Amino acid sequence: MKTRILILGGGFGGLYAALELDRTIAKRPDIEVTLVNRENFILFTPMLHEVAASDIDLTHIVNPVRKMLRHVNFFHAEVQCIDLENKSVRVAHSKDAHVHELPYDHLVIALGCTTNFFNLPGLEDTAFTMKSLGDAIRVRNHLIEDLEAADFECAAGQRDSLLTVVVAGGGFSGVETIAGINDFLREATHWYKHLSEKQIRVVLVHPGGVILPELGERLGAYAQKKLAERGVEIRVNTRVAAVRDGNVELNDGTVIPTCTLIWTAGTSPHPLTGMLPCPCDRGRIKVNDFLEAEGWPGVWALGDCACVTDPATGKPYPPTAQHAIRQGKVLARNIAATVTGGTKQPFRFATLGLLAAIGRRTGVANILGFQFSGFIAWFLWRSIYLAKLPRFEKKARVALDWTLDLFFTKDLVQFQTERSPAVQERDPAEARTHSHGA
Repeated sequence: MKTRILILGGGFGGLYAALELDRTIAKRPDIEVTLVNRENFILFTPMLHEVAASDIDLTHIVNPVRKMLRHVNFFHAEVQCIDLENKSVRVAHSKDAHVHELPYDHLVIALGCTTNFFNLPGLEDTAFTMKSLGDAIRVRNHLIEDLEAADFECAAGQRDSLLTVVVAGGGFSGVETIAGINDFLREATHWYKHLSEKQIRVVLVHPGGVILPELGERLGAYAQKKLAERGVEIRVNTRVAAVRDGNVELNDGTVIPTCTLIWTAGTSPHPLTGMLPCPCDRGRIKVNDFLEAEGWPGVWALGDCACVTDPATGKPYPPTAQHAIRQGKVLARNIAATVTGGTKQPFRFATLGLLAAIGRRTGVANILGFQFSGFIAWFLWRSIYLAKLPRFEKKARVALDWTLDLFFTKDLVQFQTERSPAVQERDPAEARTHSHGA
């Protein structure tokens, strides 16, 4: 009988756990490792906003999982149910949702998180999100569609709404998204006869006193100043209250007419984790120092859906990619130690640094306690994330995109996926035969 190790989720935590097992024990004949993910690729989320802003090609920040794993099996499916009592996971795949029951001896839960709209009126039906590749493509297509619509003279009365973008959330995702979109829209207006850069309105709504609070007040204030100089309207200590009739309503009574609201202000752990019988903290599975779920031997968790306590602070580690990657490696080594009779190691990690790109070759960064801003921080952002992007092929493609960006303007192309038009007509030869017969 093989020892079956099942990994649920192919984000940073799940994939790097699979890569470490692939490198170590997955090649053994008595070990079977399977990775289950709803997409057949891993998305490099730190560069997601660059796809929405037309800075890099959409395929260059995704890597096919099958090309990264040699000894680990890959199962392209969606997780439906986790049965810890019977050590089984139900998954469904293909268009007809074919169901499989996957047994396991060791289960790794790395399902990540989902967007939380906090039951705000109208938000779920109208807001865009920025968590997946599809989200970035939809945002880009929508922005270009609004530019095309606003350029018509008959749309003069709707231009304010069409050319206004509201981004909710002043964290890394929100700030980098609004910075990229602001640059994209202002550059794009040069190609539209009836539009000008002055008509673009971009609003960032943040509930705190300063954006990018993780980087500290000084860098947050610097980022606010630079974005404001580039035309971004920043509203701090403010929240989105509702979306009604094409308007975004803020809690201070302000009403902003807009066709575009991008929501980056809230996430929650995957819904399945909160349904498990193991102890949880606000939906995140509680794990010990070795990343094992409390009270459930053989069940492991990491990343956004796990509550991993930092012994230095007594608080949970932040849900960032750099933590998830290292958790994945430590977890995989601990599983290997459990299977082979080795010694497990506790997870210990201190944040190396935090970086954010704020548009126009400007950034902010805190690296090992040293703060940087401006071009140097932007250069560090690109260098560090390019180094972390998996596979040399993708690094080369992104580097080429960035190089070409120095010489050419951004593309204004929509990526449409609809089927091309078709008609139902008789074959021309058959039509002539019927005509002669008559």
